[in-house]
Amino acid sequence: MVWVRWLIRPVFVALLLLVPVAAQAQAPGSITVLAAASLTDVMQEIGRNYQATTGKKVVFSFAGSMILAKQIEASAGADLFISADTVSMDYLEGKNLIAKGTRTNLLGNRLVLIAPGDSKIALRIESGFRLADALKGGRLAVANTDTVPAGRYGKAALTALGVWDGVKDRLAQGEDVRATLAYVARGEAPLGIVYATDARAEHKVRVVGTFPESSHQPIRYPAALTRDAKPDAAAFLAYLKTTAARAVLERAGFTVLAK
Repeated sequence: MVWVRWLIRPVFVALLLLVPVAAQAQAPGSITVLAAASLTDVMQEIGRNYQATTGKKVVFSFAGSMILAKQIEASAGADLFISADTVSMDYLEGKNLIAKGTRTNLLGNRLVLIAPGDSKIALRIESGFRLADALKGGRLAVANTDTVPAGRYGKAALTALGVWDGVKDRLAQGEDVRATLAYVARGEAPLGIVYATDARAEHKVRVVGTFPESSHQPIRYPAALTRDAKPDAAAFLAYLKTTAARAVLERAGFTVLAK
C-alpha cells in the first residue's frame, strides 16, 4: 500500500546513513562520487564516457544531498561530492571535509509541477493558484521538505505563492527527488514537485507548469573534492567542465555554470 511505503521511507533513509562510503566503492583504484539523486542518469552516462576515454572507472552513489553529506562526515572513501544545493556543501565545508579551492558551482536547474502522463490536470502556477483543489483528495508528492534540496525548494516556492498552508498536511514525502518522481509516474500521487531534468527523464509524467525562479532560491549544484580525495578525482572534476561533459549535461536539460 502507498501509505506503508511513505512510512518505510524514513527508516530506509536512517539505514543509509549507517552505510560506510568506502563499502560502496567496489573497484580498486576507482573514483568514488557521491551525487544528488537528480543527477543519476546524466552522471552515469558521463562516467561511462570518462571510462571509455581514460580507462578510469567512476563509481557513483546517489541519494538526497544531505544524506550523502552525512555519509561523508561519518566515513572515509568518497572522492567527490556533487550536491543539489549549497546548504549540504556548506555543511561539509564547515566541517573542513572538502578540499580547499576545489568547490565550484557546476550546474543549475528549474523546479516544475508534474502529473501522470495521462492526467488532464491543468494549472497555471501563480500566486494563490488552486493547488489543493487540483489534488482532489490525493497527495502532493515532494521530496522531504526538511532534508532534501528539492523538497526545500518546493516548500519555499509554495510558501512564496501563498499555497503552502493548503497542502502542507497532504504531502507524500520521498527520501529524494527520484522517489518523488516515481510516486507520480506510478500514479500514486496526482501531482508532484521535481526538477525539470527529472521530468524530462521520465516519459510517464508530464510537466503541468514551471515555478517562477523568483519563488525560491536559485537551484545550484556545487561540486567539490573531499578532503581525502584520491589524486585521480581531480581529473574527473575537471572533465565535468569539458565540452564533452557539457554536451551530455545540456542534453539532459541542466544549465552548465562551470567554465
